[in-house]
Amino acid sequence: MKPSTHIEHAEDTILTGDLSVFDLLYDHGSLSMKMDGVSLVWGTNPHNGLFFVCTKAAFNKQKVRLCYDHNDIIRHFGHQPEMVNMLSHALTYLPKTDNIYWGDWLGYGDNQVLQPNTISYLFPEVIQERFVVAPHTVVTVTDKFSDAECVPLTDMLDGNEFVRFVQPSVDRVFQQQNVPQIDTSSIPFLTDKQAYYAKQQINDVIRRGHQLDDATLTDILGSAQLANLYQLVIEIKNDLMDSLIITDSPRSFVFEDVEIDGEGFVFYNDHGSVKLVDRPCFAYANFNSGYSS
Repeated sequence: MKPSTHIEHAEDTILTGDLSVFDLLYDHGSLSMKMDGVSLVWGTNPHNGLFFVCTKAAFNKQKVRLCYDHNDIIRHFGHQPEMVNMLSHALTYLPKTDNIYWGDWLGYGDNQVLQPNTISYLFPEVIQERFVVAPHTVVTVTDKFSDAECVPLTDMLDGNEFVRFVQPSVDRVFQQQNVPQIDTSSIPFLTDKQAYYAKQQINDVIRRGHQLDDATLTDILGSAQLANLYQLVIEIKNDLMDSLIITDSPRSFVFEDVEIDGEGFVFYNDHGSVKLVDRPCFAYANFNSGYSS
């Protein structure tokens, strides 16, 4: 699994027969917390040496909308006033850097609670800085932005008097275990097209608040063996998430009063990268708040 601008749920990666997720999950790796904000990409374009800001539209295949000045922001995002305001703050206040970072904009200062999307974040004090960002990814561009390589950010970024960077630390209680040996001879894996529609059906089950049990998965995937493998990855993922130690994170809530450990996590090592999300909890809240996970 090559790190890219789109990161799959760990369990979804096995649908077409790619079992490298087992090597990934059973190895050491880097972890970062996913924050439920608005995608923000910023840094220096290596092709022209200019500092830019953008949304995840920076990775579009056809129309890349990098913004080098306020006129660019109006030209590309003038139909989205909230984006214009956010990107204008980003262009004005973000520390200049030679790198390219991807993160989540969480909101503006002078608040103790920020709710950019589904999750409400409760900070221990009123935020004094004007602009709050949770950086999570380092982006490397060699040719096209749409082909950029992305890896979780492990360094702590320095903010300034105007910008607060929110970077919870995530550690793992690692226990060396043998990677499961899977007999794939009797598992009818899906084609890319079949997997695409299967993931849509799985998301629909979650959206409706129904349990993703063996019978439901077998009906969606057309195979009890594939459904069992899918459930095995979920069990391994949940065990890994239970082993995580999180520090320096604001408290996270969905539905106003249900406290959770945030949106989820990104796990990365030499085998690739996946996102680890408690889909029955967060994804259900996410879907029913008008956003997609």
